[in-house]
Amino acid sequence: MKKIVLSLAVVITMFSCNSVKNVNTSNISDAATLLSSLSSNSTVQQITSLFSLLDTNKDEAISSTEAIGSVADNFNVLDTDSNSSLNLTELTGLLGLLK
Repeated sequence: MKKIVLSLAVVITMFSCNSVKNVNTSNISDAATLLSSLSSNSTVQQITSLFSLLDTNKDEAISSTEAIGSVADNFNVLDTDSNSSLNLTELTGLLGLLK
C-alpha cells in the first residue's frame, strides 16, 4: 500500500511540475528512437531532427531538463561554452562521441 501511495505521489508531483506540462510525449518517444539509431555514420540532418524533437519549448536550445539518453549523459561534455544549454552546433558534437 505504501508503494502505491508513493507512486501516486510521484506521478502527481511530476504532472504538477512546469517542466513536464505541455511536453509532447510523442516527440520524446521519437527523439528516443532517433537517438538510439544514431551511429558513427549518422548525418548532421539526423542531429538537426533530434535537436528539433528535444527542444520542447522551442527556444533554440536544449536545456538539461530537455536532454535524454546519451545527450543527458554527455551534457557537460557537449556544452562547450558552459552556458547550461546546447545549441545545434554543440549537439552536433554528439557525432564525435559516437565514433
